Amino acid sequence: MHYDHSNNDRKYEVMNFDSRLLNGIGVISAVVEAGNFARAGEAMGLTQPAVSRATARLEERLGIRIFNRTSRAVSLTDEGRRFYETVAPLLARIEEAALDASSAEARVRGRLRVNVDGTFGHYVLAPKISAFMEKYPELSVDIIVQDRTGDLVAEGYDLAIRFGVPEPSSLKARLLLETRVLTCASEAYLARHGTPTHPHDLENGHECVLIRDAVTGQPFEWEFQNGKETIPVSVTGRLMVNDTGSIIAACLSGRGIAQMLEVYAGGLLAENKLVHVLPDWSEETFPVYAYHHDSPLLTAKVRAFLDFVSELVGPAAQ
Repeated sequence: MHYDHSNNDRKYEVMNFDSRLLNGIGVISAVVEAGNFARAGEAMGLTQPAVSRATARLEERLGIRIFNRTSRAVSLTDEGRRFYETVAPLLARIEEAALDASSAEARVRGRLRVNVDGTFGHYVLAPKISAFMEKYPELSVDIIVQDRTGDLVAEGYDLAIRFGVPEPSSLKARLLLETRVLTCASEAYLARHGTPTHPHDLENGHECVLIRDAVTGQPFEWEFQNGKETIPVSVTGRLMVNDTGSIIAACLSGRGIAQMLEVYAGGLLAENKLVHVLPDWSEETFPVYAYHHDSPLLTAKVRAFLDFVSELVGPAAQ
């Protein structure tokens, strides 16, 4: 089969609509979501050869190669990705319109796949997701905890939720929350080592629990903010971890002083399991963003979920 790649930047030519084109787009969507032809066929009630033939017909019709194929995996080509990013929201809205026509209350349904940071997934989303699912009984939710956003299109995610300032991307970023960075310790640790009254006290004999930056491999730097004054502090400690659960457990055990985000440390402080150290120097904040495909045609399930998480973190933002 011949594929014409002479002008990858040209717009797709207007074609006379027929049902085979829509069926082909549906097959492409199934392959992207399933990850290979065999599982896509199972989901659609087709054989693997039938899925392969439908894909090849659409590729020939468009004049591009949509997938790179190997014996083990299928991945979108650059041209295929651009095409899929354009048509996937439209296909979802067609599906949604059909549901809307049959039952206004069944619009939020299907499967929602959310890629989340472990901290947000464990401490914020999972404990509250039941209320969301009870509201939409025809919706199933996959929460996938990963340490990276990844490729939402290729990996079949509807959204991602991440801490930190957004990097340049084709995705749409929506700010959910600005959560404070709190300095915490157990009462047992403070009884042994004393309570610091100024950030620089941490440089004099205090043991701190450090958290590793996945990008640099080095511990995150500490700084303290009070109004317009910001003080960087060089802390030391013999324990360094790379996940929230470990830093909480180490701090609770009295291992040392740790910096945590209020979005998950707030409950531990309210229950008096930890002590908020240097409360006057806790104005530094860290953002939480939701990422989704940059399209005005968001599906009902994505819109509903964005509304849900915005309400979920709303009180913490105040």
